[in-house]
Amino acid sequence: MNTSNRPLSPHLQIYKPQLTSVLSISHRMTGFGLSIIVLFSPVIIYFLTKSAETHQVVISFLQNTLIKFIFSLALFGLLYHLCNGIRHLAWDAGYGLDLDTSYKSGYIVLASSFSLTLLILFIAGAF
Repeated sequence: MNTSNRPLSPHLQIYKPQLTSVLSISHRMTGFGLSIIVLFSPVIIYFLTKSAETHQVVISFLQNTLIKFIFSLALFGLLYHLCNGIRHLAWDAGYGLDLDTSYKSGYIVLASSFSLTLLILFIAGAF
């Protein structure tokens, strides 16, 4: 039996990620991140309603620039997960499965997620 140091199948060192695979992995990561946020949201709401002192502490915490940036990323993750989920529903219905349409819809998902994030942040007065 010939034993060599070569990998048995393509691995990360030689694999070139495609847009579809990157978006699929990102969809799973944003879903996981959103589930973490859902777990911490009741804690934030609890401390907002507990007393005036804890309310003020939470408000001052949420006004931190780094926290605002993290919430902006979370908003983008939510909108990306929503838009990409709609794309997956179209795929489940049999639409847009060819390679060209799949790439176009991927770019549309990215552009719409980014645009909606900026629009919501602008409306909310974050700029």
